[in-house]
Amino acid sequence: MKRKNLTATKKVNNKELSFKNLKIKKTYAKFKTVISKEVNKKSFALAVSGGPDSLSLAYFGKMYVHEFKNKMHVLIVDHKLRKESRKEATKVKEILKKEGIKSKILNWKGSVPKSNIQSKARNMRYSLISNYCLNNNIKYLITAHHKDDQIENFFIRLLRGSGLTGLSSMSNSVVYNNKLKIIRPLLATKKEDLKYVTLNIFENYIKDPSNKDNKFLRVRIRKYIKIMEREGLNTGKIIRTINNLLSANKALNYYKNKALYKHVSFLSNDKCLINTQMFSEESGEIIFKSFSDVLSLVSGTYYPPRSKKIINLIDRVKKIKFNKSTLGGCIIEKKGSLISIEKEKKIKKMFNQLGK
Repeated sequence: MKRKNLTATKKVNNKELSFKNLKIKKTYAKFKTVISKEVNKKSFALAVSGGPDSLSLAYFGKMYVHEFKNKMHVLIVDHKLRKESRKEATKVKEILKKEGIKSKILNWKGSVPKSNIQSKARNMRYSLISNYCLNNNIKYLITAHHKDDQIENFFIRLLRGSGLTGLSSMSNSVVYNNKLKIIRPLLATKKEDLKYVTLNIFENYIKDPSNKDNKFLRVRIRKYIKIMEREGLNTGKIIRTINNLLSANKALNYYKNKALYKHVSFLSNDKCLINTQMFSEESGEIIFKSFSDVLSLVSGTYYPPRSKKIINLIDRVKKIKFNKSTLGGCIIEKKGSLISIEKEKKIKKMFNQLGK
């Protein structure tokens, strides 16, 4: 009997037989180890784009729910960036449905970016998904970031001159805001292993044309890495370097959190005050990390502005003549010894629309 003719219940049992495939079983074990520590038996959301990484994530999520009886929300974002986006989102929904996985398409209703597309598209996805999670009391979002993403991200940040925070930006779990935590259970897994899972389970996936478009830095970095691997680059050593940086970053975050507690007061989710005393009492890296965190928290976006822009803002704020500026969806004003950081009205309006 063909798999597509089985009922949803039978499919689950049939897919359990796939664990006779030791490679799939081993990959699922990595996934389950991370998820069980973070999520355990609570409800969670999965971000699924339709690529081989996220479809394998959906399959592992399905098996985890079957084993531990969690409630899972599988979310697909129609970002409107291409005319085919609606068709692609519907296709992903169909692929998942054939394997007994229910999903929901979230539609972007705001303006479509014309520049810095990948970065803005990423913020769009997180905005839609985080608002869905907030409205449905979901505290955990699981993404399909994998080992290859980690290496690519490291080189992108290295080229941009990022500091410790940027170079060590990926970890198994990270707080998105005070209502949502992002879990990345596949960081120790190669993309080719996830593709293997998807082809064995779904037999199909969506190919994103942007993954071959050289105008995007990530695509060019991906090609450079392949060339460097042929020349002897050991990506395993890169991962060890990233893990060492993560360890150092955790230590710095301890002192950053102490600085935030001492110098920053949140008046609401959309506004806070920073005492300029921070500039004389804290190191440059702690000040940078504090501003980076505050800008993300106030704007409600996962990714802060690029480090160069944050450093430039800090340098300007230190000056006596600084009055007002904008960055990362925030308005920054200085009055005496206090710096006010507040979410821009247009950003507030967008988030309000998403919440409807």
